[in-house]
This record gives sequence, structure tokens and C-alpha cells, in this order.
Amino acid sequence: MEAHGGVAVHPCTSLAKVEKQEDGTLTLTDTKGGVHAGFDQLIWAIGRAPNSKNLNLEAAGVQAKENGYIIVDEWQNTSTPGIYALGDVCGNVELTPVAIAAGRALSERLFNGKKDSKMDYNLVPTVIFSHPPIGTCGLSEEAAKAKYGEDKVKVFKTQFTNMYFSMLDRKQPTFMKMVTAGEEEKVVGLHLLGLGCDEMLQGFAVAMKMGATRQDFHNCTAIHPTGSEEVALL
Repeated sequence: MEAHGGVAVHPCTSLAKVEKQEDGTLTLTDTKGGVHAGFDQLIWAIGRAPNSKNLNLEAAGVQAKENGYIIVDEWQNTSTPGIYALGDVCGNVELTPVAIAAGRALSERLFNGKKDSKMDYNLVPTVIFSHPPIGTCGLSEEAAKAKYGEDKVKVFKTQFTNMYFSMLDRKQPTFMKMVTAGEEEKVVGLHLLGLGCDEMLQGFAVAMKMGATRQDFHNCTAIHPTGSEEVALL
């Protein structure tokens, strides 16, 4: 982002205060004493809190955590029979498609006779639309080792420059990491960074959801020349 767009990135920085100057510009001071001046506008992307405190949940006997998240079980049941909660207000994978899927699953169970219908919060693909984009699905290397044991986990990585950038002075790297578990090398984590990774992850997430192994990826003929072929060849 710094090389391609002239964006100044200040990692691991927290702001202490914002001051408006006489000329109307804004000056930021961080907790380390650094001063960042000359801004016309600020965009805050600091997360959200559940808007549940004014729902009077106590009157209905619905339990919530101190931070406002409503407590539910795997079937979206709250502590009060007949009252359900889903989506971001539960604090479990706060993504719009997840809330939609959970709502559909709940409606199928309540109104369409599908008693086993519930949202599966495992292997939810997630994308950060940065430049370049980042896509991730499943467990990190650390989480996989904690779950399956360090000796049961194998990790495969690759890094390259996408052919799209071959004729350009500003080259953007691509990085891919596959986390597998067990002798069959079941793919339990896939982490991608680079051009097109936001789009390519969806198809690989379907394969992971079906229990694909690394050999299954290899058995599928790679599409050349694409970035996604490198995942199939990991």
C-alpha cells in the first residue's frame, strides 16, 4: 500500500487525542507522543459494539455478556425459550453472509421441519479488502497445532510475483500458506495474500468444507497461468 498508493502506514499505533486547529485541519497525537498533522477528515474503523443495551433483555430473561453480546447456544437459542438471536449481536464470526446463513438455517428449523438445520461456524472464508487483498479460511498454523498436535500438522508455503506485474516496475508479491492435519493431509487452513486472492478463496473454501485433502488439490488440474494454480500445486 505504501509503494503503490503513497499511503503512510503507522502500525501498532494508538491515538491519544485529536485537536482541531485554527485553520480547520485536524492534528492527531498518538500514545507514543508522535504528532500527525494537516488532515481535513478522519475515518474511524475501530470496530463496533452490540446495540443491545436498550432492548430491556432482562425483562424477557434473555442473558447477555457484560459487553452486550447476547448468549446463545449452537441452535441460536437464548436463555429464554422461544427467543432467538443471531448475527453480529452474538459476537460469533461477525460477517453479513454469516448472519444471513444463520437466519436461513434457523427459519428452516423453525418453519420448514428441518430439525437439524443450524449454522456451521467452522471454515468460514473471510477477506480483508486491502491492497493487496487477504483471504483466509480455517485454522492458523498455531491453532492447528494446538488442536491436532504439532507432529500432526504440516505447513506448505509459496511466495511469488503474479505474472500480471511482470512488465511493471512496481511489483506486488503474492503469498500462500496451506495448513494440513493428519496422515491424509486434510486441508484445515488456507491463507492467501495477493492479486485475486479475495476471489479465488471462495472455490477453495467449498473444497475445504467438503473435507478436501492436499492430494485432492493436486488431483485437480491447475489452470495456467493463474495465481490460483499455485494453491493447487502447494
